[in-house]
Amino acid sequence: RRLDPWPDVVQGLHRLRKRFLVAPLSNGDFALLTNMAKHAGLPWDCIVSTELFKRFKPDPQVYRDAVDLLGLDINATMMVSAHPRDLEGARSAGLRAAYIDRPLEFGPASRPKTTPGSPYEVSAADLADLADKLGA
Repeated sequence: RRLDPWPDVVQGLHRLRKRFLVAPLSNGDFALLTNMAKHAGLPWDCIVSTELFKRFKPDPQVYRDAVDLLGLDINATMMVSAHPRDLEGARSAGLRAAYIDRPLEFGPASRPKTTPGSPYEVSAADLADLADKLGA
């Protein structure tokens, strides 16, 4: 299975990786994530699949388990996603949250609405914008 990344992803991840640990937490299995990384040249530091924890996002325990696995401080860890439900789960587990606007991911009619009062610490148009906002 091959999934192509959004056009900004590889360059944005390279920028973020210079300053931060970059590891996806995905409901996808390890085979899918490994093939995706290889196919697209995704510069991840490691891959974390929820299959390891026998739970799925947005269960808050999945986020805590991933943070523990990587030996990180939960309060200094940020979940970056285009999926508000994933960010809600991360925030309820104690992580920081950054929303990436992917308006065409599920078609124009299903676009999530963000407002200035949104619960995300950072909202960005893409990973390049996120890197700018985080100083990477």
